[in-house]
Amino acid sequence: MSADPAAGLPVRGPALLVLEDGYVLRGRAYGATGRTVGEIVFNTGMTGYQETLTDPSYHRQIVVQTAPHIGNTGVNDEDPESGRIWVAGYVVRDPARRASSWRARRELEDELADAGVVGVCEVDTRALTRRLRERGAMRAGIFSGEALPAGADDAAGPSRAAVDICLDAVRREPRMAGQALAAEVTTPEGYVVEPSGDFAGAEPVAVVAAIDLGIKARTPWQLAERGVRVHVLPQSTTLAEVLALHPDGVFFSNGPGDPGTAVSEIELLRGVLDARIPFFGICLGNQLFGRALGYGTYKLGYGHRGVNQPVLDRATGRVEITAHNHGFAVDAPVDEPSLAPYDLGRYGRVEVSHVGLNDGVVEGLRALDLPAFSVQYHPEAAAGPHDGEHLFDRFVRLMRAHREGARGGATDGTAGATGETTGRADGTAPERTAGATGETTPEEH
Repeated sequence: MSADPAAGLPVRGPALLVLEDGYVLRGRAYGATGRTVGEIVFNTGMTGYQETLTDPSYHRQIVVQTAPHIGNTGVNDEDPESGRIWVAGYVVRDPARRASSWRARRELEDELADAGVVGVCEVDTRALTRRLRERGAMRAGIFSGEALPAGADDAAGPSRAAVDICLDAVRREPRMAGQALAAEVTTPEGYVVEPSGDFAGAEPVAVVAAIDLGIKARTPWQLAERGVRVHVLPQSTTLAEVLALHPDGVFFSNGPGDPGTAVSEIELLRGVLDARIPFFGICLGNQLFGRALGYGTYKLGYGHRGVNQPVLDRATGRVEITAHNHGFAVDAPVDEPSLAPYDLGRYGRVEVSHVGLNDGVVEGLRALDLPAFSVQYHPEAAAGPHDGEHLFDRFVRLMRAHREGARGGATDGTAGATGETTGRADGTAPERTAGATGETTPEEH
């Protein structure tokens, strides 16, 4: 990218966006120049692009922003959800000429270029999104600079030969189905997030072993703000290593890839369930919970990605507006509780606790005979609405109730040990009761 000295604005070179079905859009280079390939998906969020870019769940994906103006607020040092940008490529319609925010420290385009993220701008993202909705997420590539084949910038349109060269590169990229990617984004070694906020310096109210499958920074922060000491552990952590921490609960994070490939993670989760340790999973963690229970998972046509997804909490009848980033979902009976299929019902009864109102997708699971639950969406709200933050309070209540039940002599960690009025194993109840941290139950939010 060069600059126009007269106007002080960037002068962008040509770029091509090529989908595996042969659909081609011409645009201008944005961020780094070169070649990138990956699964192309769209995000409907009107805000939060910095959190999107740094979300490890977008590893190996080209993200299309449906919001037309991107970069207006620049980049700051407070909002990243990890230590780097994870998207494989970036597609925007109208990039901001310059950042306009008191929080901005750098320009978004400079940040993308420094990270080597190849992008394209000045393309019809509305037409592109419609195509992805109709035909589903697919492989795609962005080509610019020296990676642009001869004939790609012909006045009459890119030549057939140029498009074929790009298509060949795109179709050699592996499909997302069948990809095991959590090991590529996890922390290389464990670290501890101590209680913070009102609980800073105090003894933790609970200890959680959080398995990092692509965890976002705000997730352990949410727990720490509730007085929890969080041990963030690599994806390769064994059950013995988890048990050595004597955790009050185990958390499985969001992350990229196909849940059907997560053999070792599912083995670990089953060990946690067998030990009757309270469990909470989100996003990929929800899918792995489903598979550990014996349900299947499947790939959605174009996935859920954005900060405006309506989800029904079936226990309360309330609708929460939630943040999503997932391309796979759990295949479990929605109409009524079912016996978990794994090992002839080893884990007892399970109900679908949350349902997506746009398409009926399973958005949450609750074990009725174990202290375990999960949701498909992102309750940490980074970026996004805060409707689901109460789930962290639920997890704290569950851990405290389970611990108190164990001290009282209960041995199975199930309904009788929770201390809740309904006897549910996950610590939820339809009556309004005070939570362990002074928070109200989900029914009061």
